[in-house]
Amino acid sequence: MTIDEELNLLDSNLRRLKIEYEIYFSNPSKKPPSDIEWKVLSLLRKFSDGGRMSFTQRFRYNEMAQRYAIYSDLWRKKSRIREEGYRRPQDALLSIQGVREEEHEPEHKVYGVGHAGGAAAAAAPAIEDRPVTVQCSDGGAEQEQVLRLYQALTEAKKKAGEPVSGTIDSFTSFVQKKTAQIRKQYGCQAVEYSVEMQGGHVKLKAKAKT
Repeated sequence: MTIDEELNLLDSNLRRLKIEYEIYFSNPSKKPPSDIEWKVLSLLRKFSDGGRMSFTQRFRYNEMAQRYAIYSDLWRKKSRIREEGYRRPQDALLSIQGVREEEHEPEHKVYGVGHAGGAAAAAAPAIEDRPVTVQCSDGGAEQEQVLRLYQALTEAKKKAGEPVSGTIDSFTSFVQKKTAQIRKQYGCQAVEYSVEMQGGHVKLKAKAKT
């Protein structure tokens, strides 16, 4: 398959993904289109360096990558509201979720980033109105959760001007191992991961959930 053909496939999958998400948000029993989104992300990663593309192809790729970034940010906010409901009156207008009180649980360093405990953690500003949080009990089997966390982390790093390293596959492997490690250490059922802005840097944190 040529580069143009693969870019056509990416464009087609992106259009289909947008339609599937519209169906998902209008149907309470519908599951998010994770399979299609993984296909989109795979193609976006494949051509992210732009080394084998012409100027026209790079321009087209960048347009689709930007379109996906805008879509995914909106989908993430809508998913948060769908899962947790409106916490404040303005959420219905802004389509964003309000601040949620933090639970005091053990925190751990994960994915090469630091953490802060106690009052420092509570005072740390979030990337948006509050940290993006995801719970995992088995990272390898929870593709939707891991994908959402990976998107939040990479988007936050891009917004903060920090380099993005690691693929979705390596990140999935990391989450699976870290989840198993914390569950074994603390005897908990799940691990809550959060993406936060702390001290001007993006942090990925984890804590045991009983």
